[in-house]
Amino acid sequence: MTTDALDGVLDEAGARLDDAVALRRRLHEHPELGNQLPDTRDAVLEALDGLGLEVTLSTTTSGVVAVLDGAEPGPTVLLRGDMDALPMPEDTGLEFASRVEGAMHACGHDSHVAMLAGTAKLLAARRGALTGRVAFMFQPGEEGHDGAKMMLEDGLLATAAAGAEPVSMAFAVHQSPTIPSGIIATKGSSLMASADTFLVTVRGRGGHASMPHHASDPIPIACEMVGAFQSMVTRRVDVFDPAVVTVARIQAGTTSNVIPETAELYGTVRTVSEKARDAVLADIEQVARGIASAHGATAEISVLRGYPVTVNDVDAAQLALDTAGRLLGRPRAIEMPTPVMGAEDWSYVLQQVPGSMAFLGTRPKGVAPRDTAPNHSNRMVLDEDAMAVGIATYAGVALSWLDAARRT
Repeated sequence: MTTDALDGVLDEAGARLDDAVALRRRLHEHPELGNQLPDTRDAVLEALDGLGLEVTLSTTTSGVVAVLDGAEPGPTVLLRGDMDALPMPEDTGLEFASRVEGAMHACGHDSHVAMLAGTAKLLAARRGALTGRVAFMFQPGEEGHDGAKMMLEDGLLATAAAGAEPVSMAFAVHQSPTIPSGIIATKGSSLMASADTFLVTVRGRGGHASMPHHASDPIPIACEMVGAFQSMVTRRVDVFDPAVVTVARIQAGTTSNVIPETAELYGTVRTVSEKARDAVLADIEQVARGIASAHGATAEISVLRGYPVTVNDVDAAQLALDTAGRLLGRPRAIEMPTPVMGAEDWSYVLQQVPGSMAFLGTRPKGVAPRDTAPNHSNRMVLDEDAMAVGIATYAGVALSWLDAARRT
């Protein structure tokens, strides 16, 4: 290894770009949903073929763990790319747009897979200079299907470390078209929010719409709750430990002249600390029951706790920023001032292993920020040239971690 472990990495990543673009476009045309992604897994295995990696296939999902052993023993680093698409139409007009009705890679997971495969090729070529091990985690089911959690339950960390040192650091990249192309952005501590869903069923008494005094109409009660939830957030939640409560669906009634017996509110809660998460979920129940009781109705509340807060280890996040600064120049490595309120199941891995996630800017060239379609948009496109930066960052973080351990 040269004096600087990062020497040549950016150029080597650029040399892998064409293959990465081809793989990304193949996956983009054939998106798959959830935890069973047989065609995607086949494409991953094809991309890894001939690299001399120890490959383990999950038996409960389409997850893949591919392990690269360096020439000398040392720490184990885990790198992750998620593989699944979203259940939505695509309206980008791309030549390689989705051919699967109702499915689209609108969050860039196709690029994550392609970048991680490119990283595996880059690091495999440097095997003789590696002191330690790199485990590549190709993960299904990030979009609400607990794919990372399932891979952990399948023994991900044990597989990654089998016969070697345990995983001591984990790192992931997530592309973002709302960030200028080629920028790496992250922060220590809370990076992304928790994501919980709630269902409130307001139960009143049905009747004739012309005689509401003979009924107990659940609809205005439910509407009152929507406003009360917003007041609850602004009056009861610490502004420096924020929360978002959104009622995304109200459902009630069947026709114009019938007061229904029930009305439902369905929504999401986002927080960036477990303390705020627990408090807000408890407050929703208290507010809903109180308002219902005040109107002579009842409220039934069910909560589905989803992904926890994604918490970056401070040192691991700084390593990612320092590495990106060395690779790209310090102005292109940005420390984020605040978390974002989206959620990630990478959070489950970071609960067990110190590590971090960083965002890769992929805003298409020549597109103004206000005109950029964000992740989860049916018109989301990304600058594929930025994938070379993603490959370099994945590889650079692993190399920096292993090299630092070798020097201590």
